[in-house]
Amino acid sequence: MTLLDEILQTKRESLGQLRSGALPAAPPTRAVQLGRKRGDALHIIAEIKHRSPSAGALSQALSVAERAQAYERGGASMISVLCDGPYFGGGFEHLSQARGATALPLLCKEFIVDPIQVDVARAHGADAVLLIVRILQEPRALTELIAHARSQQMEALVEVTTHDEARTALDAGASLVGVNARDLDSLRMDADRAARVLGSLPEWVTAVHLSGLSGARDVARVAASPVHAALVGEALMRCDDPEPLLRQLCASCA
Repeated sequence: MTLLDEILQTKRESLGQLRSGALPAAPPTRAVQLGRKRGDALHIIAEIKHRSPSAGALSQALSVAERAQAYERGGASMISVLCDGPYFGGGFEHLSQARGATALPLLCKEFIVDPIQVDVARAHGADAVLLIVRILQEPRALTELIAHARSQQMEALVEVTTHDEARTALDAGASLVGVNARDLDSLRMDADRAARVLGSLPEWVTAVHLSGLSGARDVARVAASPVHAALVGEALMRCDDPEPLLRQLCASCA
């Protein structure tokens, strides 16, 4: 069993508990605006996660609320919040904490396999959810989850790693597509493969680079491409005070 298989088994086992819990009233959604015209700066999605299988423990010097505020001050366009507990040290409550601290839209980053996870994310203040083609083997499942997210006035950021997965995402109706530079099975990074897949997306798709950006040079390279946004996680999460680095990254986005 791979790590991804183990994570997915844990997710499926948690669905019953999610279905049995009462949900808070969902706040109004915030607009996710990641479009980029010629001459516009690349958008940065700054991530909150306390640990990861590849990086281990990350900084918790700031609370979720304090880090969200630092990201907003530093120039982020959106905040990604890891909601997996066992492997990433997150939780849906982190969405609520970030929501109360910032005006930025929030992305729920989870291993979503069922509509109830979308509902819980929405109830805790998410404006968008991550849907991963690699873990949704049937195109129908992806199509239904995209439609369910939209029925909740949420955006669906559909994650792919290959050209075939990108076609699956587009056929399912995705208009916001992220390409992960990290292979979910091996955890190896391949920036060249990610660039090729991103470059193959139609112009009408909002394209997002996921994973592997650690400094201004990396961000500047992506900003020079037609990509609309880039997610930065571990580089910021290694900083007890992420604002200076985020400002530096944003300055390289033009």
